[in-house]
Amino acid sequence: MSAHGDVDMGHTVAGWTGTALALLGCTGAGVAVCAAWTPGIWLGLGLVAAAGVVTWVLHLAGWGKPSGPRPRADWDWRTRDTVARTGHAQCLGCRAGGPRRSAAAAARPRPAELSPAGDGGV
Repeated sequence: MSAHGDVDMGHTVAGWTGTALALLGCTGAGVAVCAAWTPGIWLGLGLVAAAGVVTWVLHLAGWGKPSGPRPRADWDWRTRDTVARTGHAQCLGCRAGGPRRSAAAAARPRPAELSPAGDGGV
């Protein structure tokens, strides 16, 4: 059990890749500021923006995760999300992927194993 309880924190290929690229971009921009190299600042900030795009594309390709809990079998960060091609309900990234993707996600019901228990919060 982790410090956050028995939950999936969403460690995915998309998340790790985007974080690594954003960290490199911030570090590069910071070094460029210290060196007073203006093109390096813009290159670093461009890499940070590219990190967001790369993370979004990987999420749409199935290397991200939907919002909310996942079954324990899917907690490994290398597990590919097979439903991502049609979109995730309530996912801003999937809605930005186009109207066809968001419409397909809205029509799909949530699996019973991931639905909250109806025990009145006890």
